[in-house]
Amino acid sequence: MIENGRESKALKDKVVSLLKSKGNDLTELYEQADHIRKVHMGDEVYIRGIIEFSNICNNDCLYCGIRASNHLVNRYTMTLDEILAVAREMPLRQQTTVVLQSGETPGINDREIGNIIKMIKAETSLAVTVSVGNRPREIYRYWQECGMDRYFLRFETSDPVLFARLHPDCTLYERLDCLYALKELGVQTGSGFMIGLPGETLGTLADNILLCRDLDLDMIGIGPFIPHPDTPLADEKNAYAGEEEMFFKALAVLRLFNPDAHIPATTAFDAVFPGEGRNLALKRGANVFMPNNTPVEYRKDYLLYPGKPCIDESAQECSSCVLSRIESIGRKIGLGPGHSVKMHRGKK
Repeated sequence: MIENGRESKALKDKVVSLLKSKGNDLTELYEQADHIRKVHMGDEVYIRGIIEFSNICNNDCLYCGIRASNHLVNRYTMTLDEILAVAREMPLRQQTTVVLQSGETPGINDREIGNIIKMIKAETSLAVTVSVGNRPREIYRYWQECGMDRYFLRFETSDPVLFARLHPDCTLYERLDCLYALKELGVQTGSGFMIGLPGETLGTLADNILLCRDLDLDMIGIGPFIPHPDTPLADEKNAYAGEEEMFFKALAVLRLFNPDAHIPATTAFDAVFPGEGRNLALKRGANVFMPNNTPVEYRKDYLLYPGKPCIDESAQECSSCVLSRIESIGRKIGLGPGHSVKMHRGKK
């Protein structure tokens, strides 16, 4: 791990041992993760709807389908009216948070995002999460003043060398500085990592989990690396190809070491395990579901990885499916904004 997040060898060895669980030990790991989720987070599943409002990105991350160098992508940016129209419908679908997500394009758009946040807060009851990449502290503060509740920025890998190989536009330390700035401002902060990036080892995966613990995050989003055909990593395989159970092991161990963080059952789990991936994630430590509310005409153009589910479904169809899946496993729909439990415990 990086120096300011170093854990003892014994602790890292414990994480690696858990990630190697098989048979009865694996069953016990999943049961323990689900129990800790229930004790610390309850049986509520909070529904946070995503609006992918632009696929324009200045960055060239080697694994990403909307990287700047991918000229096969049909670029788009939704208008303020389009975004607001989607946001107004979300509370009717029992969604209590909107996640505003886009590629990373710093500059004049930062003020426009502030206006979007203000309008959503004025016209809806939604909590607002923003996820648009690295920004200066003053921009985060500005968005906070506009009404932003949360910010999500994945560090992707705790290995600075691997990070540099995959991210030509910034360093791991620059990414972490953004996370530290958000936490210092008192913004509910989310991060996370990709599971199985080419070059990752089991030790790296353990370090990723422990870095999340060190950062004391309010939300942690993880998902498997899935190679995109229009990127430099098109011919690479997930580091755990053939042992995809590792994706759920990582989720369960993450819950053990981050008992009071919101952890979503991300869409990528369904891409690898169609129709059941997110259900299994909810049974193995996750407590948040994030349906796609991006208008259908734009969804096919926001493919960070291939095989993304639900790209042809309307927001209403996605919502109905989500509610049915949550109820089918005996969980309850979360009411209210679903803010960080750390806030209520006086930790922030």
